[in-house]
Amino acid sequence: MLVDAHCHLDFPDFETDRDEIVARAAAAGVALMVTISTRVKRFEALNALAEKYDSVYCTIGTHPHNAGEETDVTADDLVSLAEHPKVIGIGEAGLDYFYDKAPRDIQAKGFRTHIEAARRTGLPLVIHARNADDDIAAILREETGKGAFPFILHCFSSGPALAHTGVELGGYISFSGILTFKKSEALREIARNVPRDRLLVETDAPFLAPVPNRGKRNEPAFVVQTAKVLAEIIGLPLEETAALTTGNFFRLFGKVPRPTEEGA
Repeated sequence: MLVDAHCHLDFPDFETDRDEIVARAAAAGVALMVTISTRVKRFEALNALAEKYDSVYCTIGTHPHNAGEETDVTADDLVSLAEHPKVIGIGEAGLDYFYDKAPRDIQAKGFRTHIEAARRTGLPLVIHARNADDDIAAILREETGKGAFPFILHCFSSGPALAHTGVELGGYISFSGILTFKKSEALREIARNVPRDRLLVETDAPFLAPVPNRGKRNEPAFVVQTAKVLAEIIGLPLEETAALTTGNFFRLFGKVPRPTEEGA
């Protein structure tokens, strides 16, 4: 059993064959998927999608790319929407200095708002970090000083210092198909050094399809390929790596009911 800890099933890329995508994931052993919120104002459609499929859960939040569009979203708004049964996390939120689609101060303000919501709900914050390692680390340290909150550094592609800070502060590290790319040896070395009880896998579908599907539309079933590479990196059989990352998922996303032995 594997879990795709981060995908975007609501994106237009999946509009015509979403049922088949969910079925292919199940056939590949991917029992659960988390479809991630990028705009609070589109929550109803996202939540409806999660409610349609037993194997799909969702989060609530504003992606840093869209932070400038949703400056009026409050922690109270996030906390209230997080009461929905299928909402299991906050975000994704964070900082993206690569595209800079929103002013950096607005991204940071939104990031802190989401941290507050994670702290109040106890739901994990899904963090987007790109080309902003130092500022992400500084905000995490400062905000943790006000009170701990669960979090995951998703689609990790940052440096070892941010990985170390994330783990030190109690966070989890999730690896995507980037881990399988030929030029990702530095990232594989980071994965090798992350404590095993903090590792997760994801697709970030429809983006970043792993080898051998690189360049194609990504989908949750492909998380198996990333898990295979992670297994090689940490020196475990695939089955043990699947059990490890799935157990980590349920520990972090505590709102998700664990499947019964019969159901599993």
